Amino acid sequence: MSNYDVLRVFCGPGGGYGNELAVVREGSVMPEREERQAFAAKLGFSETVFVDDPERGVIDIYTPTLRLPFAGHPCVGVGWLLDVPELVTPAGVIGVRLDGEFSWIEARAEWAPPRTLRQYGSAAEIDALPVQAPGVGAPPTPFGQWGRVYAWAWEDEAAGRVRARAFPGRDDGIDEDEATGAAALLLTQQLGRALNIVQGVGSQMLTAPQPGGWVEVGGRVRLER
Repeated sequence: MSNYDVLRVFCGPGGGYGNELAVVREGSVMPEREERQAFAAKLGFSETVFVDDPERGVIDIYTPTLRLPFAGHPCVGVGWLLDVPELVTPAGVIGVRLDGEFSWIEARAEWAPPRTLRQYGSAAEIDALPVQAPGVGAPPTPFGQWGRVYAWAWEDEAAGRVRARAFPGRDDGIDEDEATGAAALLLTQQLGRALNIVQGVGSQMLTAPQPGGWVEVGGRVRLER
């Protein structure tokens, strides 16, 4: 098995929670897409990143079942790990900056996979949502027919504080995403304002719309191993 790092991205203030990410720093050891896909499936993380050029920030992102042109928490994590000014993905070039305890990326919401952004009336309603087993043809759920759903509610609308949970709708053993940067991009674009999002059990994401249709997403990153 190839050597890889494990990061935790979008950690809470105490360094806990966040979404795990595998990073293969020497992507050249596994150059073929089929190899990479099989390796990502074997590891079982929500995403695995292969670094093809660490100086230029060229990366390749996989879930256990498919290749992604862009994903939020992998880019935030790899940007922190490589400490480069930008990342090059199939979707486009992503700006990266480090600011104190936060790692930030600047990306476009249209790069994110489509999903349903479903608003609820309170944070308590978000907390009470059941985890639904994914799969095509699944019976109706509280969200309607199954698919990528980002359930959110205001905790404090004036302060931009949001409570959210993400249900990816993938039949690969990942029923709920603890922290989803791509969904945060979409929500920020829809609302047109900076957000402080607590997702999952206790992960934290900060966002801010930028000129020209760009959105910044930031969070804490920790090296697990």
